[in-house]
Amino acid sequence: MKPKSSRPFRAVLKARIGRDPHPADLHVGRQIATVRVLSDVSQAQLARSIGVTFQQLQKYENARNRVSASMIYEIGKSLGVPVSRFFEGLPENGESGLAASPLPVDERIGFIASAEGRHLIERIIQLPPRVRARVSALIAAIGEELSFPK
Repeated sequence: MKPKSSRPFRAVLKARIGRDPHPADLHVGRQIATVRVLSDVSQAQLARSIGVTFQQLQKYENARNRVSASMIYEIGKSLGVPVSRFFEGLPENGESGLAASPLPVDERIGFIASAEGRHLIERIIQLPPRVRARVSALIAAIGEELSFPK
């Protein structure tokens, strides 16, 4: 009898992990971004504080790179929150829902923490106050229009 090779299984598993981040990694990354934004700390500031580049911190927040336990500890210490804060809202072991879809996150904070959100806010802040108020009113009007079915 020929021994079974585990090699094909590893190749398939490795390829899958490389493409799609695990939902838990996505959740932790989003929580890091959320706490950082709520603490009014820039990516550059937090990165310096924990001894990594801001690009590395971006990779943690976007779940392109997994965050080690020691790094989660350092991030929590730097932001003044317990490590458990980054796991809040994550289903417990044995609960369903983890693999089904990405975990819920406050969309406003997620948008603000995104590159698109930061760029939009930076550009809006550069506008004169009167123009900024008009842009805000326009966006509110568009939102109201979209919320009412015709």
